[in-house]
Amino acid sequence: MNQLTNPVEVLGIDAGGTMTDTFFVRADGEFVVGKAQSNINESQAVLESSTDALAHWDRKVEDVFPEMVTCVFSGTAMLNRVVGRKGLRTGLIVSKGFEDFHRMGRAIQSYLGYAFEDRIHLNTHRYDEPLVDIKDTRGVTERVDSQGNVVIAVRLHEAREAARELIEQGCQAIVISLLSSYLYEDHEKAVRDACKEVAREMGVDIPVFASVDYYPVRKESHRTNTTILEAYAAEPSRATLGTISDSMKAVGGQFDLRVMASHGGTISWKAKELARSLVSGPIGGVIGAKYLGEKLGYENIACSDIGGTSFDMALITKNNFAIHKDGDMARLVLSLPLVAMDTIGAGAGSFVRIDPHANAIKLGPDSAGYRVGTCWPEGGVDTVSVTDCHIILGYLNPENFLGGILELDVDRARREIKRQIADPLGLSVEDAAAGVIELLDLSLRQHLRAMITGKGYSPTDFVCFSYGGGGPVHAYGYTKGLGFKETIVPAWAAGFSAFGCATADFEYRYDKSVDIGITDESTQGEIADATTTLQAAWNELRDKVLEEFRINGFKDEEVTLTPGYSMQYLGQLNDLEIDSPLTVLSGAEDWDVLVQSFNDTYARVYADAARSPELGYGITGAIMRGSVVTKKPNIPEEPDAGPTPSEESRQGTRPFYYEKEWVDADIFKMELLQPGNEVKGPAVIESDATTYVVPPGFETFLDVNRLFHLIESK
Repeated sequence: MNQLTNPVEVLGIDAGGTMTDTFFVRADGEFVVGKAQSNINESQAVLESSTDALAHWDRKVEDVFPEMVTCVFSGTAMLNRVVGRKGLRTGLIVSKGFEDFHRMGRAIQSYLGYAFEDRIHLNTHRYDEPLVDIKDTRGVTERVDSQGNVVIAVRLHEAREAARELIEQGCQAIVISLLSSYLYEDHEKAVRDACKEVAREMGVDIPVFASVDYYPVRKESHRTNTTILEAYAAEPSRATLGTISDSMKAVGGQFDLRVMASHGGTISWKAKELARSLVSGPIGGVIGAKYLGEKLGYENIACSDIGGTSFDMALITKNNFAIHKDGDMARLVLSLPLVAMDTIGAGAGSFVRIDPHANAIKLGPDSAGYRVGTCWPEGGVDTVSVTDCHIILGYLNPENFLGGILELDVDRARREIKRQIADPLGLSVEDAAAGVIELLDLSLRQHLRAMITGKGYSPTDFVCFSYGGGGPVHAYGYTKGLGFKETIVPAWAAGFSAFGCATADFEYRYDKSVDIGITDESTQGEIADATTTLQAAWNELRDKVLEEFRINGFKDEEVTLTPGYSMQYLGQLNDLEIDSPLTVLSGAEDWDVLVQSFNDTYARVYADAARSPELGYGITGAIMRGSVVTKKPNIPEEPDAGPTPSEESRQGTRPFYYEKEWVDADIFKMELLQPGNEVKGPAVIESDATTYVVPPGFETFLDVNRLFHLIESK
């Protein structure tokens, strides 16, 4: 096909802390991947990565962007803004008497993200600085009880006074979160309107966020944190996304920029609830793995994503991933539906130090990010990183790092490893660097095993997908001995999260807390009331979802609506999210269908023997998702070329340090390997975007879908 009949339609973007990946999909489903260093100017990094990708098709950004239909962005800027406490100065209005609850937080926030040994010792617990300072917090007299009844009417003159004080002392946004507001909205809405009125009187344009307009759910710490994020971090990020959108329009783009949301769908950057995109990059990888698994018949997948700063893990069972309603991120408990993931702060760019107390190697949790390590003098990094170790061990090619766009100083990396790591430990430079890699792989392996076994599964039930810029480098190390059915490395591993973005549907989701409890003693009338309550919540959420799509130019009939609910056995602390088998509830006769769907899901997620139907059933939340199907990439399918790699694919040899000795590793060009080709270790398979390491004792082959299968030799 020529370019006119085969235009580029979809762009997926993963703007990580180290690299910005782009993934372009043509009308025929073919795709290409690009990569560039992330930097402070995200729009520039996106355009540089796009230029890199489109060069493979001999095309330019100015020619491609005008013909594109859609673009999906995922990134870490909002998360970094929260972690670095660099958001908007935000004022908080709460129920009088509860002014301290935000800075007190939940107890779990004192040890979120800690290793197990630190969680069990109270003297290691700490709270981060609150997003809103106590001096920017005000209380307003009101009270609603746990049943939603008004006990004390709201005193709006206090709300007006609070708003005036917060604006006068420099707050750039105001958040309102009152106790039990999810049961009775009127107090919060009245305070919201009073704040807006005061702002108008003062001639100030300041956004006001009421939790009932965004997250009308129980658990005030979760709800308040999440609503604060809308003001504190999402609004500044909206400005950044607007800049990226404008930069694309400047080169002819006519599409509306979408953002990967925490629940696995995509939303517009203009969406009301933008905090849902707080964590988006790792989510893209899980969505991509699910899509690939559905296409190729992999039902149970352990997702493992290694970037420069973190290791992200998730499980897909029977082509489904779990959603956590009350997840956590950046050491904050949140009321966001999050794809269930485990994350640790260890990646290919993690800093390496000697712990002065234990005289042992300590990895991260901070990272060199896009500055790579001491091997790149222009990055300004003086602390050794994992990448420095890779370089001197021969795993990475210093002449072709990121396609050779960076000039690396290997001697400087050796000197710094010797000074900072090897000499203090009494080791050779090579053994010190190899020890760092071994320690990182061991840590990743333990976390991956714990994530799987902690959910009641065995690695033998899963294939492991290894992706991210650092995934192919470490795949052998962190999967060794775990017993996976297979370890699979996509040839486009470096851009896999961007690939996932390109596979995601345009989707909005709204949630609402409900309180429904049914036991064996409940009457038919009570069961009918329960279904009526759930249906009423669905109707309310349906209107919100459709309104978001109307804003983006879609008609109601173009939207596929999927109602859901969160259910648990009565007395349990945690619930499960279920897609409803019924789109409309008509009465008590539908209750058994909802229960059966929950029981089936519970048996799949945990175990059939763990079910406790005798306790009764509780529905804690109503969910409504709306989606519009978008263009998806094709999975490559090429003819088998036989086991022997071509001479053209061979790039010579390179010294490779493994298990205390130097060996000569065969070097291959990844793009020139053909389906069916087999490669035995020691070998290094290079592309401009990533490096796939096959050490002695391992071998790999490339299948017709351009997936590498890593095998431990027997």
